[in-house]
Amino acid sequence: MTSVWRRVGIALAVTAAASVAALATSQAPHAKPKAPTRAATKVVPAPAYIRDRVTELGQGFNGQVGISVKSIDDGWSTGWKANELYPQQSVSKLWVAITAMDAVDKGKVSLDQPVTLTTEDLTLFHQPIAAEVLKTGSFTTTLGDLMLRQITQSDNTANDKLMRSVGGPAVVRAMIKAKHLGAIRFDNGERALQSKIAGLSWKPEYSIGNAFFEARDALPPEARKTAFDRYVARPYDGAAPGAIVNALARLKRGHLLSPTSTQHLLDIMSHTVTGANRLKGGLAPGWVLNHKTGTGQVLGDAQAGYNDIGILTAPDGKSYAVAVMIRLTSVPLPVKMELMNNVVRAVIAQHDMQNAPAAPASQAFQPSR
Repeated sequence: MTSVWRRVGIALAVTAAASVAALATSQAPHAKPKAPTRAATKVVPAPAYIRDRVTELGQGFNGQVGISVKSIDDGWSTGWKANELYPQQSVSKLWVAITAMDAVDKGKVSLDQPVTLTTEDLTLFHQPIAAEVLKTGSFTTTLGDLMLRQITQSDNTANDKLMRSVGGPAVVRAMIKAKHLGAIRFDNGERALQSKIAGLSWKPEYSIGNAFFEARDALPPEARKTAFDRYVARPYDGAAPGAIVNALARLKRGHLLSPTSTQHLLDIMSHTVTGANRLKGGLAPGWVLNHKTGTGQVLGDAQAGYNDIGILTAPDGKSYAVAVMIRLTSVPLPVKMELMNNVVRAVIAQHDMQNAPAAPASQAFQPSR
Protein backbone atom coordinates (compact mmCIF):
# COMPACT_ATOMS: atom_id res chain seq x y z
CA MET A 1 0.00 0.00 0.00
CA THR A 2 2.79 2.40 0.88
CA SER A 3 4.49 1.98 -2.51
CA VAL A 4 1.17 2.52 -4.29
CA TRP A 5 0.54 5.84 -2.60
CA ARG A 6 4.13 6.89 -3.22
CA ARG A 7 3.50 6.41 -6.97
CA VAL A 8 0.22 8.30 -6.71
CA GLY A 9 2.05 11.18 -5.00
CA ILE A 10 4.58 11.33 -7.82
CA ALA A 11 1.80 11.42 -10.39
CA LEU A 12 -0.02 14.17 -8.59
CA ALA A 13 3.13 16.29 -8.43
CA VAL A 14 3.28 16.50 -12.22
CA THR A 15 -0.41 17.04 -12.96
CA ALA A 16 -1.99 20.43 -13.58
CA ALA A 17 -3.08 22.50 -10.56
CA ALA A 18 -6.70 22.25 -11.63
CA SER A 19 -6.59 18.44 -11.51
CA VAL A 20 -5.12 18.51 -8.02
CA ALA A 21 -7.90 20.79 -6.86
CA ALA A 22 -10.54 18.55 -8.43
CA LEU A 23 -9.08 15.44 -6.79
CA ALA A 24 -9.00 17.12 -3.41
CA THR A 25 -12.64 18.14 -3.80
CA SER A 26 -13.72 14.61 -4.75
CA GLN A 27 -11.97 13.15 -1.73
CA ALA A 28 -13.71 15.55 0.66
CA PRO A 29 -17.04 16.53 -0.92
CA HIS A 30 -18.46 18.10 2.21
CA ALA A 31 -15.38 20.08 3.28
CA LYS A 32 -15.74 23.86 3.27
CA PRO A 33 -12.87 25.90 1.80
CA LYS A 34 -10.77 27.44 4.51
CA ALA A 35 -10.30 31.19 4.53
CA PRO A 36 -6.67 32.26 4.23
CA THR A 37 -5.17 32.88 7.61
CA ARG A 38 -2.99 35.85 8.53
CA ALA A 39 -0.36 35.86 11.17
CA ALA A 40 -1.55 37.86 14.14
CA THR A 41 0.18 41.21 14.49
CA LYS A 42 1.92 41.32 17.81
CA VAL A 43 1.13 44.50 19.70
CA VAL A 44 4.16 45.76 21.57
CA PRO A 45 3.12 47.90 24.57
CA ALA A 46 4.83 51.24 24.94
CA PRO A 47 7.13 51.65 27.94
CA ALA A 48 5.41 53.28 30.90
CA TYR A 49 7.56 56.40 30.99
CA ILE A 50 6.97 57.54 27.41
CA ARG A 51 3.30 56.57 27.58
CA ASP A 52 2.71 58.58 30.73
CA ARG A 53 4.86 61.53 29.66
CA VAL A 54 3.09 61.92 26.30
CA THR A 55 -0.26 61.80 28.08
CA GLU A 56 0.95 64.40 30.58
CA LEU A 57 2.13 66.73 27.80
CA GLY A 58 -1.10 66.36 25.85
CA GLN A 59 -3.31 66.96 28.89
CA GLY A 60 -1.26 69.93 30.01
CA PHE A 61 -1.34 71.82 26.72
CA ASN A 62 -3.87 74.64 26.41
CA GLY A 63 -5.23 73.78 23.00
CA GLN A 64 -6.34 70.92 20.77
CA VAL A 65 -3.28 68.77 20.16
CA GLY A 66 -2.51 65.30 18.88
CA ILE A 67 0.78 63.55 19.69
CA SER A 68 2.10 60.25 18.40
CA VAL A 69 5.42 58.49 18.96
CA LYS A 70 6.50 55.18 17.41
CA SER A 71 9.66 53.16 17.92
CA ILE A 72 10.69 52.16 14.40
CA ASP A 73 13.01 49.42 15.68
CA ASP A 74 11.04 48.02 18.62
CA GLY A 75 7.52 48.49 17.22
CA TRP A 76 5.79 50.11 20.20
CA SER A 77 3.75 53.27 19.81
CA THR A 78 1.92 55.67 22.07
CA GLY A 79 0.02 58.89 21.70
CA TRP A 80 -2.43 61.49 22.87
CA LYS A 81 -5.61 61.79 20.79
CA ALA A 82 -3.52 60.39 17.95
CA ASN A 83 -6.37 59.02 15.84
CA GLU A 84 -8.23 62.30 15.32
CA LEU A 85 -7.78 64.43 12.20
CA TYR A 86 -5.66 67.58 12.50
CA PRO A 87 -4.88 70.25 9.89
CA GLN A 88 -1.63 69.27 8.19
CA GLN A 89 -0.82 72.52 6.42
CA SER A 90 2.68 72.11 4.93
CA VAL A 91 3.15 68.68 6.48
CA SER A 92 1.18 67.56 3.41
CA LYS A 93 4.16 68.50 1.23
CA LEU A 94 5.71 65.22 2.34
CA TRP A 95 3.04 63.26 0.44
CA VAL A 96 3.77 65.29 -2.68
CA ALA A 97 7.46 64.43 -2.33
CA ILE A 98 6.72 60.72 -1.84
CA THR A 99 4.46 60.80 -4.89
CA ALA A 100 7.27 62.37 -6.92
CA MET A 101 9.83 59.81 -5.75
CA ASP A 102 7.37 57.01 -6.45
CA ALA A 103 7.04 58.34 -10.01
CA VAL A 104 10.83 58.32 -10.27
CA ASP A 105 10.92 54.69 -9.09
CA LYS A 106 8.36 53.79 -11.78
CA GLY A 107 10.37 55.57 -14.49
CA LYS A 108 7.66 58.14 -15.15
CA VAL A 109 9.79 61.19 -14.34
CA SER A 110 13.38 62.07 -13.52
CA LEU A 111 14.62 64.44 -10.84
CA ASP A 112 16.83 66.00 -13.52
CA GLN A 113 13.79 66.74 -15.67
CA PRO A 114 13.65 70.48 -16.48
CA VAL A 115 10.55 72.45 -15.57
CA THR A 116 9.73 76.11 -16.19
CA LEU A 117 7.70 78.23 -13.80
CA THR A 118 5.91 81.41 -14.88
CA THR A 119 3.87 83.97 -13.00
CA GLU A 120 0.84 81.71 -13.52
CA ASP A 121 2.48 79.16 -11.21
CA LEU A 122 2.85 81.53 -8.26
CA THR A 123 0.88 80.83 -5.11
CA LEU A 124 0.79 82.74 -1.81
CA PHE A 125 2.33 83.09 1.63
CA HIS A 126 5.81 81.53 1.76
CA GLN A 127 7.20 81.19 -1.78
CA PRO A 128 10.91 82.16 -2.00
CA ILE A 129 11.09 80.84 -5.56
CA ALA A 130 8.72 83.63 -6.63
CA ALA A 131 11.63 86.07 -6.54
CA GLU A 132 13.36 84.04 -9.26
CA VAL A 133 10.23 83.91 -11.38
CA LEU A 134 9.52 87.64 -11.09
CA LYS A 135 13.00 88.64 -12.28
CA THR A 136 12.18 87.84 -15.91
CA GLY A 137 8.69 86.36 -15.79
CA SER A 138 9.88 82.75 -15.85
CA PHE A 139 12.38 80.48 -14.13
CA THR A 140 13.63 77.09 -15.32
CA THR A 141 14.86 74.52 -12.84
CA THR A 142 14.44 70.77 -12.24
CA LEU A 143 11.91 68.57 -10.49
CA GLY A 144 14.61 67.67 -8.00
CA ASP A 145 15.18 71.32 -7.14
CA LEU A 146 11.45 71.85 -6.66
CA MET A 147 11.36 68.96 -4.19
CA LEU A 148 14.36 70.31 -2.31
CA ARG A 149 12.65 73.70 -2.00
CA GLN A 150 9.21 72.39 -1.03
CA ILE A 151 10.61 70.24 1.78
CA THR A 152 13.53 72.26 3.17
CA GLN A 153 12.06 75.76 2.68
CA SER A 154 8.36 74.78 2.65
CA ASP A 155 7.99 76.77 -0.58
CA ASN A 156 4.32 76.76 -1.61
CA THR A 157 4.94 77.53 -5.29
CA ALA A 158 7.61 74.83 -5.58
CA ASN A 159 5.21 72.38 -3.94
CA ASP A 160 2.26 73.11 -6.21
CA LYS A 161 4.39 73.01 -9.35
CA LEU A 162 5.92 69.68 -8.32
CA MET A 163 2.45 68.34 -7.55
CA ARG A 164 1.13 69.32 -10.99
CA SER A 165 4.26 68.01 -12.69
CA VAL A 166 3.66 64.48 -11.37
CA GLY A 167 -0.06 64.41 -12.14
CA GLY A 168 -1.89 66.73 -9.74
CA PRO A 169 -3.74 66.24 -6.45
CA ALA A 170 -5.64 63.18 -7.62
CA VAL A 171 -2.34 61.34 -8.14
CA VAL A 172 -1.18 62.26 -4.63
CA ARG A 173 -4.44 60.96 -3.20
CA ALA A 174 -4.07 57.79 -5.27
CA MET A 175 -0.58 57.25 -3.84
CA ILE A 176 -1.89 57.62 -0.29
CA LYS A 177 -4.59 55.05 -1.02
CA ALA A 178 -2.36 52.63 -2.95
CA LYS A 179 0.27 52.57 -0.21
CA HIS A 180 -2.39 52.20 2.50
CA LEU A 181 -1.22 55.20 4.50
CA GLY A 182 -4.49 55.40 6.40
CA ALA A 183 -6.18 58.49 7.81
CA ILE A 184 -4.39 61.08 5.71
CA ARG A 185 -6.26 63.52 3.48
CA PHE A 186 -4.85 65.64 0.68
CA ASP A 187 -6.60 68.71 -0.73
CA ASN A 188 -5.87 70.45 -4.04
CA GLY A 189 -2.58 72.18 -3.33
CA GLU A 190 -1.58 75.21 -1.33
CA ARG A 191 -3.30 78.04 -3.17
CA ALA A 192 -6.64 76.21 -3.35
CA LEU A 193 -6.44 75.10 0.29
CA GLN A 194 -5.39 78.44 1.76
CA SER A 195 -8.05 80.32 -0.21
CA LYS A 196 -10.78 77.98 1.02
CA ILE A 197 -9.67 78.33 4.64
CA ALA A 198 -9.92 82.11 4.29
CA GLY A 199 -13.37 81.98 2.71
CA LEU A 200 -12.13 82.85 -0.80
CA SER A 201 -11.87 81.16 -4.17
CA TRP A 202 -8.42 81.27 -5.72
CA LYS A 203 -7.63 83.96 -8.28
CA PRO A 204 -4.22 84.31 -9.99
CA GLU A 205 -3.92 87.93 -8.92
CA TYR A 206 -3.81 86.83 -5.28
CA SER A 207 -0.22 85.65 -5.82
CA ILE A 208 1.17 89.17 -6.27
CA GLY A 209 2.04 91.49 -3.40
CA ASN A 210 -0.63 91.84 -0.70
CA ALA A 211 -3.58 91.04 -2.96
CA PHE A 212 -4.55 87.89 -1.04
CA PHE A 213 -4.41 89.61 2.34
CA GLU A 214 -6.43 92.55 1.06
CA ALA A 215 -9.11 90.25 -0.34
CA ARG A 216 -9.22 88.26 2.87
CA ASP A 217 -9.47 91.39 5.02
CA ALA A 218 -12.29 92.70 2.83
CA LEU A 219 -14.51 89.74 3.72
CA PRO A 220 -17.21 90.27 6.35
CA PRO A 221 -15.80 89.03 9.68
CA GLU A 222 -18.59 86.49 10.08
CA ALA A 223 -17.86 85.00 6.63
CA ARG A 224 -14.21 84.52 7.39
CA LYS A 225 -14.94 83.06 10.82
CA THR A 226 -17.42 80.61 9.31
CA ALA A 227 -14.81 79.43 6.79
CA PHE A 228 -12.12 79.22 9.47
CA ASP A 229 -14.31 77.28 11.91
CA ARG A 230 -15.43 74.90 9.14
CA TYR A 231 -11.81 74.07 8.40
CA VAL A 232 -10.93 73.50 12.06
CA ALA A 233 -13.92 71.17 12.51
CA ARG A 234 -13.29 69.14 9.34
CA PRO A 235 -9.86 69.96 7.92
CA TYR A 236 -9.68 69.39 4.17
CA ASP A 237 -6.06 68.30 4.60
CA GLY A 238 -6.66 66.49 7.88
CA ALA A 239 -4.45 63.65 9.05
CA ALA A 240 -4.15 61.52 12.16
CA PRO A 241 -0.79 61.70 13.97
CA GLY A 242 -0.94 57.93 14.41
CA ALA A 243 -1.24 57.41 10.65
CA ILE A 244 1.61 59.83 10.02
CA VAL A 245 4.06 58.08 12.35
CA ASN A 246 3.19 54.74 10.77
CA ALA A 247 3.90 56.23 7.33
CA LEU A 248 7.19 57.69 8.57
CA ALA A 249 8.20 54.34 10.02
CA ARG A 250 7.45 52.61 6.71
CA LEU A 251 9.41 55.29 4.86
CA LYS A 252 12.41 54.79 7.13
CA ARG A 253 12.23 51.00 6.75
CA GLY A 254 12.20 51.33 2.96
CA HIS A 255 8.65 50.02 2.52
CA LEU A 256 7.32 53.00 0.53
CA LEU A 257 10.10 53.74 -1.96
CA SER A 258 13.18 52.16 -3.48
CA PRO A 259 16.34 52.23 -1.34
CA THR A 260 17.84 55.02 -3.46
CA SER A 261 14.69 57.14 -3.36
CA THR A 262 14.23 56.51 0.36
CA GLN A 263 17.73 57.69 1.14
CA HIS A 264 17.39 60.73 -1.13
CA LEU A 265 14.16 61.89 0.50
CA LEU A 266 15.39 61.30 4.05
CA ASP A 267 18.54 63.27 3.26
CA ILE A 268 16.46 66.20 2.03
CA MET A 269 14.33 66.05 5.17
CA SER A 270 17.46 66.26 7.30
CA HIS A 271 18.19 69.69 5.78
CA THR A 272 14.83 71.29 6.59
CA VAL A 273 15.40 74.88 7.70
CA THR A 274 11.88 75.72 8.83
CA GLY A 275 10.88 75.08 12.44
CA ALA A 276 14.35 75.32 13.94
CA ASN A 277 12.87 75.36 17.46
CA ARG A 278 9.99 72.93 17.07
CA LEU A 279 10.94 69.24 17.27
CA LYS A 280 14.52 70.21 16.50
CA GLY A 281 14.72 72.37 19.62
CA GLY A 282 14.58 69.28 21.84
CA LEU A 283 17.45 67.38 20.20
CA ALA A 284 20.38 66.15 22.25
CA PRO A 285 23.94 66.06 20.85
CA GLY A 286 24.41 63.30 18.28
CA TRP A 287 20.71 62.94 17.46
CA VAL A 288 19.45 63.58 13.90
CA LEU A 289 16.02 64.79 12.77
CA ASN A 290 14.48 64.30 9.32
CA HIS A 291 11.32 66.40 9.43
CA LYS A 292 8.61 68.52 7.83
CA THR A 293 6.80 71.43 9.45
CA GLY A 294 3.35 72.89 8.88
CA THR A 295 1.99 76.32 9.86
CA GLY A 296 -1.63 77.42 9.45
CA GLN A 297 -3.53 80.67 9.26
CA VAL A 298 -4.43 82.81 12.26
CA LEU A 299 -7.81 84.38 12.99
CA GLY A 300 -7.83 86.75 15.92
CA ASP A 301 -5.49 85.10 18.40
CA ALA A 302 -6.27 81.52 17.31
CA GLN A 303 -4.10 79.49 14.97
CA ALA A 304 -5.40 76.49 13.02
CA GLY A 305 -2.53 74.11 12.39
CA TYR A 306 0.92 74.29 13.95
CA ASN A 307 2.86 71.08 13.39
CA ASP A 308 6.11 69.23 13.08
CA ILE A 309 6.53 65.59 12.11
CA GLY A 310 9.69 63.61 11.57
CA ILE A 311 12.10 60.79 12.27
CA LEU A 312 14.46 61.01 15.24
CA THR A 313 17.62 58.91 15.04
CA ALA A 314 19.81 58.27 18.06
CA PRO A 315 23.61 58.13 17.96
CA ASP A 316 23.34 54.32 18.15
CA GLY A 317 21.14 54.24 15.02
CA LYS A 318 17.78 53.50 16.62
CA SER A 319 14.94 55.60 15.21
CA TYR A 320 11.58 56.98 16.33
CA ALA A 321 8.76 58.53 14.31
CA VAL A 322 7.19 61.56 15.98
CA ALA A 323 4.22 63.77 15.13
CA VAL A 324 2.99 66.77 17.12
CA MET A 325 -0.02 68.42 15.51
CA ILE A 326 -1.92 71.33 17.01
CA ARG A 327 -5.41 71.74 15.62
CA LEU A 328 -6.27 75.00 17.37
CA THR A 329 -4.67 77.11 20.08
CA SER A 330 -4.21 80.68 21.21
CA VAL A 331 -1.08 80.14 23.32
CA PRO A 332 2.07 82.15 22.51
CA LEU A 333 4.58 80.76 20.02
CA PRO A 334 7.19 79.80 22.66
CA VAL A 335 4.61 77.63 24.42
CA LYS A 336 3.86 75.71 21.22
CA MET A 337 7.53 75.20 20.53
CA GLU A 338 8.22 74.11 24.11
CA LEU A 339 5.57 71.40 23.80
CA MET A 340 7.36 70.02 20.75
CA ASN A 341 10.75 70.29 22.45
CA ASN A 342 9.42 68.33 25.41
CA VAL A 343 8.02 65.51 23.26
CA VAL A 344 11.46 65.04 21.71
CA ARG A 345 13.14 65.20 25.11
CA ALA A 346 10.76 62.50 26.34
CA VAL A 347 11.66 60.24 23.42
CA ILE A 348 15.36 60.76 24.11
CA ALA A 349 14.90 60.09 27.83
CA GLN A 350 13.02 56.87 27.03
CA HIS A 351 15.72 55.79 24.59
CA ASP A 352 18.45 56.43 27.15
CA MET A 353 16.61 54.49 29.84
CA GLN A 354 16.35 51.47 27.56
CA ASN A 355 19.69 51.63 25.80
CA ALA A 356 22.25 53.51 27.90
CA PRO A 357 24.82 51.41 29.79
CA ALA A 358 23.71 50.57 33.29
CA ALA A 359 24.87 53.14 35.82
CA PRO A 360 25.71 52.52 39.47
CA ALA A 361 22.69 52.71 41.73
CA SER A 362 23.89 56.03 43.18
CA GLN A 363 23.96 57.51 39.67
CA ALA A 364 20.71 56.05 38.35
CA PHE A 365 19.22 58.09 35.50
CA GLN A 366 16.27 60.25 36.37
CA PRO A 367 14.49 61.63 33.28
CA SER A 368 13.97 65.37 33.34
CA ARG A 369 10.56 66.83 32.73
